[in-house]
Amino acid sequence: MNRAGEIAAKAERDDIRSRWLLSMPALATIFFAAAGPLVIVLLCSVLEPGPYGGVVWKFSPEAWISVFMERDIFDDTLSVADAHVVIFWRSVKLALLATVGALVLGFPTAYFIATRSERARDVWLFLITIPFWTNLLIRTLAVLQVIRNEGVINTLLIKLGIIEAPIQILFTDTAITLGMVYVYLPFMVLPIYASLEKLDFRLVEAAYDLYASRVQVLRRIIFPLVKPGVIAGSILVFIPAISAYVTPSVLGGGKNMMVANLIELQFGQGRNVPLGSALSISVMAIVAAALLVYVRNTGGSEARHG
Repeated sequence: MNRAGEIAAKAERDDIRSRWLLSMPALATIFFAAAGPLVIVLLCSVLEPGPYGGVVWKFSPEAWISVFMERDIFDDTLSVADAHVVIFWRSVKLALLATVGALVLGFPTAYFIATRSERARDVWLFLITIPFWTNLLIRTLAVLQVIRNEGVINTLLIKLGIIEAPIQILFTDTAITLGMVYVYLPFMVLPIYASLEKLDFRLVEAAYDLYASRVQVLRRIIFPLVKPGVIAGSILVFIPAISAYVTPSVLGGGKNMMVANLIELQFGQGRNVPLGSALSISVMAIVAAALLVYVRNTGGSEARHG
């Protein structure tokens, strides 16, 4: 009996060892392609900036201090870096607005698709995914042509006599939000549609039989059941929106910077690699912390409700 147990244990160890050996190429690729650059950025954030770019291999926490603080050039006293705080706040605010806007447009769109026939669903999903075939920059430039002073919206409003002069939409926070909603809308529609497709619509019919209103059916039947899709879509929109670079650059005109533009400025014209690295890690930490708290709270709520 002991001999059989030893043979089984040895076979299990050999199986585990062979699995590790087979997975080593994939693990090495993940490390060098993902974790490796992250380690390099983290290392650069605690070094001194070089006089002409790059870094000096000397430990310095100055970059991390400069994320939200600035040092006076005369007496070295620290004060709040108002510009960085404003840019961080704008990034979070616009990302949240883009997420809400995508949800407001994406939920009814996903519901409409889910309630069509199977053949019609395929056509509508095909139309939803078409924007992914086009480069992000081209899609953003398309939005620019719609909202600029001589664009589609202003031209139509002027011809209808609603306004006399063009409304300044371009180069504002509104333009950036509209652009991000358009760009990331499919990320909201597809997860919600996946949840709605699994929904048993007999529950909706039963609710109507019990004299529930449309609002009550939506609030107490449909929305709770598709909540995982809403959460997934919100995460998929919020994360790229808070770190968006192309859309704020094109539609914001450089006047309404977001954190990604600030990071690019430090790595580029600013030639301050440590500060750019510290800003990058800070954004990652903020997003990771927010998602961790959100997922934990949501997971506990779902567990209590079965």
